Amino acid sequence: MKVAIVILNWNGKELLKKFLPSVIEYSKGCDIYVADNASTDDSVEFTKTYFPTINIIQNKINDGYAKGYNDALKQVDADVFCLLNSDVEVSKGWLQPVIDIFESEPNTAIIQPKLLDYNNRGYFEYAGAAGGFIDKYGYPYCRGRIFNTIEKDNGQYNDIMTIFWASGACFFIRSSVFKALNGFDESFFAHMEEIDLCWRAYNSGYLIKYCGESEVYHVGGATLNNQNPKKTFLNFRNSLFTLVKNAKGHILLLLIPRLILDGMAGIKFLLELKFKHTFSVIRAHFSFYRRFLILIEQRKSQKNKRNYYKKKSIVINYFVNNKKHYETL
Repeated sequence: MKVAIVILNWNGKELLKKFLPSVIEYSKGCDIYVADNASTDDSVEFTKTYFPTINIIQNKINDGYAKGYNDALKQVDADVFCLLNSDVEVSKGWLQPVIDIFESEPNTAIIQPKLLDYNNRGYFEYAGAAGGFIDKYGYPYCRGRIFNTIEKDNGQYNDIMTIFWASGACFFIRSSVFKALNGFDESFFAHMEEIDLCWRAYNSGYLIKYCGESEVYHVGGATLNNQNPKKTFLNFRNSLFTLVKNAKGHILLLLIPRLILDGMAGIKFLLELKFKHTFSVIRAHFSFYRRFLILIEQRKSQKNKRNYYKKKSIVINYFVNNKKHYETL
């Protein structure tokens, strides 16, 4: 099975310098690419000089994670794409357990390894932890991380499990499935496009898996951290995009409670004096309304939407019922 590791880069010279060595050392037999999203630093020249075995793809403009990968992967020939953030350190033996699953399970299309915190290595990392799930109103959460509660890794998720979405920080996908689903939705720009792609794969009958036998360490927030209002905007807007496009059932029955819960989140930001984040939630909603009819057309194009949620609202479970860990849900 031919695996290509593709690292999207934007002005990430220091990250490439720090993390490429582990990728090269522990990924023998794989083609490794740096897909540069029109960087203005000298990261491309740096990579060519100090890592000459790395393949370089240069995108002409920076249109975010979604289009950046869509454009780059057209130039990559492999059975499996591994989309790897530039701020991820991989570990010895990280690839083989993932390859074994792909080879033994033809219907598994997407796999995520265990995602641990690079700076606090005994704990899971926010962006994907031990695999992602979603509640009935489209709010994502993970085994090992619900909202801002992050679990210590005590081996409780050293398993292989079917999940609902895989983290874009380290995202394995069969190239044939990526192409069949037309890749990422470029209107997302960045954040949650991997959840949308996983949801479309799920609606098409494929499985998404978590592999606890493979471990990587993620810094997180290298491009946009959680305190950035732009990230708040993208997360709220793109989550609404994803829900309308993909959820089964009467969309208004899901959407109205969701918009109310978003409003409550905006009020919470306001009470915390995070005025820019409140404004980001408002902006996200208006951006969503402007695109609503397009989303409905995209929704109609998906003929095989499937039930996906097993839990009630993660917001109610977390903030009202005080269920902070996945195992208590």
